[in-house]
Amino acid sequence: MSENSLKKNAVLDDRQLQENLKAINPKFGDFVIRVAGEAWGLPLIDQKTKALITIAVDVVNQDRVGPGNPFDAHVHMAMQQGATREEIEELLLFLCVYAGFNKAAGYFGALNKVLDSAK
Repeated sequence: MSENSLKKNAVLDDRQLQENLKAINPKFGDFVIRVAGEAWGLPLIDQKTKALITIAVDVVNQDRVGPGNPFDAHVHMAMQQGATREEIEELLLFLCVYAGFNKAAGYFGALNKVLDSAK
């Protein structure tokens, strides 16, 4: 992925993400876009790192279950910001130590499902 194709703000510059958030609930979508867009606009941490952090938060919070879970969107967001499958897999391995093996385990399967369905 070229540096020019990366989004300057992974929330405010992604129209499909915004439509998906509004589809959950219009007021919810507008709120998330405003607040998350501001957080993603903070300048000191790059967009790729922020996207990888969101995946780590998903693992720690176990947000992979239930409708509207953000893991798939966060994987796609990280990939759009230049993260590779290998980097995400390494992140999951790293999280085994700090979040717990059981928490990270299910995400390897979920990652395969997300990325294999994107082919």
